[in-house]
Amino acid sequence: MSPLTPVEPPSVLALLPDAAVAKYLGRGVQSGRETPPQVALARACVAYDGRTAERRRTEPVRELLDEAVRRFVDDRHAVDGWLAPRLHATLRMTRAEAADGRLWNHLAMIVAPDYVVWRHKGADKAEGPGIAAAARFSGPHYTQTFSRLWWAAELFRDGDDYGPVVTACRIQDVLNTTMRLDVIDHRPTAQAMIRVIGGLLDSGTPRPGDHVNAFSSAVNAAGSTLMYDVLARDVAPDVDELHDWIEGGAGATVDWDHLPEGPLDGRVEETAVAALLPLFERLRSEAPVRRRTKSFASGTEQRGAVPAPRVPGVSLAKPSDHA
Repeated sequence: MSPLTPVEPPSVLALLPDAAVAKYLGRGVQSGRETPPQVALARACVAYDGRTAERRRTEPVRELLDEAVRRFVDDRHAVDGWLAPRLHATLRMTRAEAADGRLWNHLAMIVAPDYVVWRHKGADKAEGPGIAAAARFSGPHYTQTFSRLWWAAELFRDGDDYGPVVTACRIQDVLNTTMRLDVIDHRPTAQAMIRVIGGLLDSGTPRPGDHVNAFSSAVNAAGSTLMYDVLARDVAPDVDELHDWIEGGAGATVDWDHLPEGPLDGRVEETAVAALLPLFERLRSEAPVRRRTKSFASGTEQRGAVPAPRVPGVSLAKPSDHA
């Protein structure tokens, strides 16, 4: 994975406070030259109770990450679409549980710091080795290495179908921008946006990331005046099915060669997605794409001066039963 020699992780995940990460995360760890101080970090952890711990075994996660590196060693940027649904199906939990950043801190600092470095380390430079940004170890749900993948799978899956998640992960701007929007909480909106983005990618549009960002901003802005849940009613997911799926996760294995199946908590009605598609197609075609200009001094492309829209971020404050 990285120059780090993977440490032997504890048998179960735990909760590692942000303060402990901030205390022990330095450039040596971020560059992969040093291993995080396992003993000191372990002292700061809060353990799960016995029942929850059964669903928090580290061995399946560690094996999954090792397989991800083996498969994508030559193209680390392509790993997300393969890993996101499988991580979600391996770490089965409610949204409320996943919203606790201490879980992801533990995974990044104690279980798999070498994966964080492998996936996100920047290029080495004359002034020193490249590093993985601190937010990849402990940061917002749309930035932290593992949280971003779990939430991408959760927000873009269509019930038990992880196919839309693979589409979402084909371009990083979906995870970096689209996943931060409040409107993604509305399942028909998420599915309609992925349909439009999938068509954009399949058409071979140059610089699709610029178009995805413009489209996402347009959908978010329109959502401030249009109530998408009025245009496209969503049926509440089946909470009992979700919890059955979560409880069945202890000891379950995830297929590495085929997409796993998510919880049978209900797919989005096709009529709801169809109700939004014409509007979203129009927003995509009309959304102003940020200009790029050529810097003659450096020969590199630079974005135009159009300010980037501020997006508020998806709400993680969910009811405890399905959040």
